Amino acid sequence: MILSLKNTFAQIGDVTLFAKRFFKEVFIPPYEAKEFLKQCYIIGYKSLPLVAITGFIMGLVLTIQSRPTLVTFGAESWLPGMVALSLIREIAPVITALICAGKISSGIGAELGSMKVTEQIDAMEVSAINPYNYLVVTRILACTLMVPLLVIFADAIGIIGGYAGINIHGDVNFYRYLTQIIQSLEFSDLIPATIKTFFFGYFIGMIGCYKGFNAANGTESVGRAANSAVVTASLSIFIIDMVAVQLTDLIY
Repeated sequence: MILSLKNTFAQIGDVTLFAKRFFKEVFIPPYEAKEFLKQCYIIGYKSLPLVAITGFIMGLVLTIQSRPTLVTFGAESWLPGMVALSLIREIAPVITALICAGKISSGIGAELGSMKVTEQIDAMEVSAINPYNYLVVTRILACTLMVPLLVIFADAIGIIGGYAGINIHGDVNFYRYLTQIIQSLEFSDLIPATIKTFFFGYFIGMIGCYKGFNAANGTESVGRAANSAVVTASLSIFIIDMVAVQLTDLIY
């Protein structure tokens, strides 16, 4: 029991130092702009179809499920605003971040884990190349910037899905639908939801890089690194969201 706790705290310390190192290395040249843009393309652009499908389904299902209850209380006109608030505040950021944790964090963990096992990272160090700067900083920075953009994209697609859901049982003009959404939103709804997505992106990238960068020898460790990256990143998303909700409630 004591040994297990000791190992847990030691790993937490390693993760903290690994995460802290990013803020130091990100300002140290050389700046790997080409690799950073490549990771933005892989992480951001290649995730668009999956995020689009997920966002549309979120908006559609939320609208269809919420409509009967609002109709019962004669509040059907509140449906566009309720769907938009639910998507932008909570559902779209968390679900999109979880999708990214499953796709991106596992991919990074497996990629860096295979490079660790095949000693490619050691070869980079021998060649006087900083592997942390080239492999880790670029991926964490790309995740930190791309995940918020993917969440905004999911918000927009989710709103379109909500419009489709409303028109299944009615005939609502898109301009009127969009006007009701804009009138129901405030900056206090947008700012906290956007800020926390940067933390989602950072932890998704950091955890994937940590698990892959510190994979043990042997091909089995690659699978374990990918699996552990998904589980840990998903758990961190829920913890960050819980803290963000509490802080938002205190501030606003």
